[in-house]
Amino acid sequence: MPSTPTEYDVIVIGGGPAGENAADYAIAGSDRTAAIVERELVGGECSYWACIPSKALLRPGHVLGAAQAMDGITATGLDIEAVLRRRDSFVSDHDDASQVKWAGDHRIEVVRGTGKLVGERLVEVDGRVLRARHAVVLATGTTASVPDVPGLRDALPWISRDATNLHEVPGRVVIIGGGVVACEAATWLSALGAQVSMVVRGSAVLASAEPFAGERVVAALNERGVRVLLDTSPTSVHRPDAKDTGEGRIHGGPVTVRVHSAQGDTELEADEIIVAAGRAPATEGLGLDSVGLKDGYVAVDDQLTVRDVDGDWLYCVGDLNHRAALTHMGKYQARVCGDVIAARAEGRPLDDARFTASADHGQVPQVVYTAPEVASVGLTEAAARDAGRAVETVELDISVAGSALARNDFAGHAKLVIDTATDTLLGATFVGPEAGEQLHAATIAVVGKVPLATLWHAVPAFPAISEFWLRLLETRRA
Repeated sequence: MPSTPTEYDVIVIGGGPAGENAADYAIAGSDRTAAIVERELVGGECSYWACIPSKALLRPGHVLGAAQAMDGITATGLDIEAVLRRRDSFVSDHDDASQVKWAGDHRIEVVRGTGKLVGERLVEVDGRVLRARHAVVLATGTTASVPDVPGLRDALPWISRDATNLHEVPGRVVIIGGGVVACEAATWLSALGAQVSMVVRGSAVLASAEPFAGERVVAALNERGVRVLLDTSPTSVHRPDAKDTGEGRIHGGPVTVRVHSAQGDTELEADEIIVAAGRAPATEGLGLDSVGLKDGYVAVDDQLTVRDVDGDWLYCVGDLNHRAALTHMGKYQARVCGDVIAARAEGRPLDDARFTASADHGQVPQVVYTAPEVASVGLTEAAARDAGRAVETVELDISVAGSALARNDFAGHAKLVIDTATDTLLGATFVGPEAGEQLHAATIAVVGKVPLATLWHAVPAFPAISEFWLRLLETRRA
């Protein structure tokens, strides 16, 4: 180990959105220094392999569907090559020069390489040792999990990175999984012309959402020709000529997936198989043992300080802390974390609300960009009851002037979960076209604990789709 490590005030391992925000907030308005250690691309999973490319692939299909549901517009289909070029433009053809420039403009040094902890405030990057004066932030995220199904790994299946960065559309696709990634991938692949089958172990897709959300997504997928096999598990995979042809390219010849359900065993034939069956913490080689931690998710407190490590110098933000595996929540945590680091560096107290990541607890917003979209915030009815809360619910189909004007085939549903003790919202779920654009009002109501009596005076504009808020309140009043 060199006798004089390079010193920074803050060192962040992982250059995704959460890591970038943590570094930025920790040194903003000061003369402190920061470094981001990144082994791949600055901007991380979200920018190049997840949120950005997936939404770029999903949006053309949504726009086409909206056009086809409107009188007076002729819409025939998608230009696949143009869709992929547009996706590539949003991921900058996997060139992170603009992100590196952003870091430099914000006085953050980018250190290329694989970072690992080697002691208190010490990070080694491919043999070079860095020392943090104030804080080290872990922001390495998660990686795709591949289930231990006989033959699956040998078949070289696509993971989410391949699906979002596809360079050719498989004619037939089997997707293993029923969560967000699986449902969104099924949506854009079917829009691009693939014949899609989903193999879902459980009895529903989007299992943590309100039941009606998954039911409506399945119904819509079925209408698009997607075969959704619920309560079905893969038992073996066979692909005799699997080839590593590169990310997003078909990995060899046809693949056979044998599956089991209550109806017995059957075989599915496909040109590609996609595994969307969960994520695992990216801690291999991170050196957690050097500070007394075990590999796996890293537990933190509400200041994002790592538990079980003394000295308030080690922090963890984003997917790796297992609080809310969403980019916007990782960035939120990073803003809190950066502010905490800055306050501690300057000897300021942490008694302001902005130094506590309270939104992680029952106030998390999420949008699933299927068709229809699923937008939710806070607790579902089941989660609220499991937490011992006394609740009532209000729900109805979204049928207002604004929705009828938006498209001929508009179909949506809304549900509010109300805490009867305080008459405030604990949660809300909306399903329908562009439902994500309706979510922030509910998020503000949940976070702000706005009484429903007050919401009566939040008058929705006419004829906007948001008029359904009034109909929900009227339903409860009746």
